[in-house]
Amino acid sequence: MKQVLVCILCLSVSLHAFGQRNYNGPYSGKFLDRVAFPIGGMGAGMFCLEGTGAVSHMSVRHHMDFFNEPGMFAAIHLKGVKNGSKVLEIKCPDWKKFGRPKSGRGNGQTLLGMPRFDNGQFTSRFPFAEIVLQDQDIPIDIRITGWSPFIPTDADNSGLPVGALEYTFTNTSDEAVEAVFYYGANNNFMSANHKTAAASILPTATGFILTQEAVPDGREPWVEGHFAIFTGDPATVVNHCWFRSVWFDPLTFAWRDISEGKLTSNPPSNDAKAASLAVPLKLGRGESKTVKVHLAWYVPSSGNHIGGDARNDRDRGPCYDPADYEGIPYYYKPWYASRFEGINDVIAYWRAHYDDLRKKSELFAEAFHASTLPPEVTEAVAANLSILKSPTVMRQHDGRL
Repeated sequence: MKQVLVCILCLSVSLHAFGQRNYNGPYSGKFLDRVAFPIGGMGAGMFCLEGTGAVSHMSVRHHMDFFNEPGMFAAIHLKGVKNGSKVLEIKCPDWKKFGRPKSGRGNGQTLLGMPRFDNGQFTSRFPFAEIVLQDQDIPIDIRITGWSPFIPTDADNSGLPVGALEYTFTNTSDEAVEAVFYYGANNNFMSANHKTAAASILPTATGFILTQEAVPDGREPWVEGHFAIFTGDPATVVNHCWFRSVWFDPLTFAWRDISEGKLTSNPPSNDAKAASLAVPLKLGRGESKTVKVHLAWYVPSSGNHIGGDARNDRDRGPCYDPADYEGIPYYYKPWYASRFEGINDVIAYWRAHYDDLRKKSELFAEAFHASTLPPEVTEAVAANLSILKSPTVMRQHDGRL
């Protein structure tokens, strides 16, 4: 199992697979195809930022979910520019298009058919990852920075259920540029495997919350889950409810709005299945702006426990004493659920401490990557550090790993 995780989560790629690549250097071309950079808290769950800029491996329910691609995406529309509406990702690798579930039916529920950037480059500086996007149709420079807090000696702030995707736009043309940044998501990844409780999309300042409620009668408490997407920009416009239909219609209508640069604002609705936010941009010559997309989640329970269900005290063994287990939940409960009462508390903490946590995480990254160790050693260590972000690491309700 550990070998499988290392293959998928770590950033080391064989130098002989597609030609030469320098250790601890950037990834480009075919080397991007299998990169998946974990973002999340130690013992808090994660998602991955792929080498192309796509979001995958959404694993916030206390177990690995390798093939969970949640339908989250960022996009840009440049006003007055031909072919100026694109998803902020590099072209999909071929392996995603063929041989996967539903490939024979056209992968209709995926984002594979949307326009993307021609080329790009991925660089890892754990706990930060940077992607540079390149396309002849787009007259601005675009960089994506993905990260989550990692601060040695600070286990609590390194174990937060949060992550961030920062999109930096720089106008390299001779004229002013008007654009709209979009970030959209459907609620399937929070609710697809849990049909016994209602799913909805709730509001939060400059964003939205994908929500799966707990079962009313108390069964299956692990069904409850919340995932928030928001920005720090007061100009953000939120569409809490995409066009409601089936098949490809919701995404088709959403992309039509994106391709026209619309700022659509719809209020929350009980039966909403997808939502998005939009940030208008005006960039003068040489001007830059960064849109910071904050992500936070809260899944307070799980169905994980050690061993089979005990039918009586005898099954628990001769040394069993009920007093030894007072206050200890039967199922695994993450530490952050003891620290925060709900998703709104996590959101408030992430907003208030974002800049400080980024600064402290940068100090670690700078110190670590300034090492005089050989680059192949630095890359190997960073790749194995990334496993700490995966759900194979669990931090219990009382803070113990």
